[in-house]
Amino acid sequence: MQINRLCLRNFRNYADAEIRFVSGVNLLVGGNANGKTNLLEAVSYLSTGRAFRTRKEQELIRFDAEFAELSAEITSQEREQTLRALLFADRRPRRLFLNGVKQKTAAGIVGVLPSVLFCPEDLLVLKKGAQPRRKLLDNVICQIRPNYEAALTEYQRLLEQKSTVLRDWRDCPSLREVLPEYNTRMAQVGALVISYRARYLKALSECAAAFHREFSGGAEALTLEYKTVSNIDDPFAPPERLRELLAEHQAAHERAELESGQCLSGPHKDDFEARVNNLPVAQFASQGQTRTATISIKLAERELLKRDSGEEPILLLDDVLSELDAGRQDFVLNQLKSGQVFITCCETDRLTSLGQVFRIENGSVK
Repeated sequence: MQINRLCLRNFRNYADAEIRFVSGVNLLVGGNANGKTNLLEAVSYLSTGRAFRTRKEQELIRFDAEFAELSAEITSQEREQTLRALLFADRRPRRLFLNGVKQKTAAGIVGVLPSVLFCPEDLLVLKKGAQPRRKLLDNVICQIRPNYEAALTEYQRLLEQKSTVLRDWRDCPSLREVLPEYNTRMAQVGALVISYRARYLKALSECAAAFHREFSGGAEALTLEYKTVSNIDDPFAPPERLRELLAEHQAAHERAELESGQCLSGPHKDDFEARVNNLPVAQFASQGQTRTATISIKLAERELLKRDSGEEPILLLDDVLSELDAGRQDFVLNQLKSGQVFITCCETDRLTSLGQVFRIENGSVK
């Protein structure tokens, strides 16, 4: 599993670039704001169909350009393949291609080039609110299970539409008539979202615990606990049972939703709690413990993707090593002995011997 050649046109600060990468470690070196992270974002976008720094795809297009094009030649599933994305400044729908064939949705390319991204913001994901933790789960599950990508996309669309109805129904009371339809479908799709998340988090918790135990020299135990809609005490129940419970929760919150104008019921509020030695990381973990737990989770993501696909996923490290002390750097570096890895950094220092160095200057690669 690797990306051999990447071509960018009008993507972020790259007017026109072509880069051939090596199969091992690729070091992207340069000063701030030169485009190192933009290269990782391009690889990640072709891998997941999503940008990790923005929800507005127009921000990915170079200033004053009408479109952006990303394409890659990759080795995946034991054969040569191509990925291509076209983004438009005039808000036309993007176009995604796999081996020259246009795909109807991002689910058509997801899983072809599995990747794990680790950026500085991730070092605090266990301390922040629930949204980044949901994103952490969703990004990997979408790569492992394309059906989850479709379910999550539909749920988010329904959520946005229902939220609009709840916000505007006082000005147009007839809007309330469509709420039962939204609730029915959101309960159906939400049950699938919960089922996928619960099963993935269970596997992630077991794998991350093993990394964390090794990382901490056996001194600490890491656990991850899924938290979903309050009346669901068994998220591993059959989807039909989850649907019934979601419908009950919706009914109990109907009045509160109408009064607040917000959607208060559903897996869009899901979260998970990380604990070290049975104490919540968010409240009690030191900075070192938090970073150790987060790194363990990211390494576990990589391992689970490898188990699912049978190939080593691409690892994207965005200026993470500079945030770590020498001991944690050594632990991470010891995990880079296989698979294709991309590391951004300002100076190579101790990393020079790891692999090929690419100098990034103002949107050009040397």
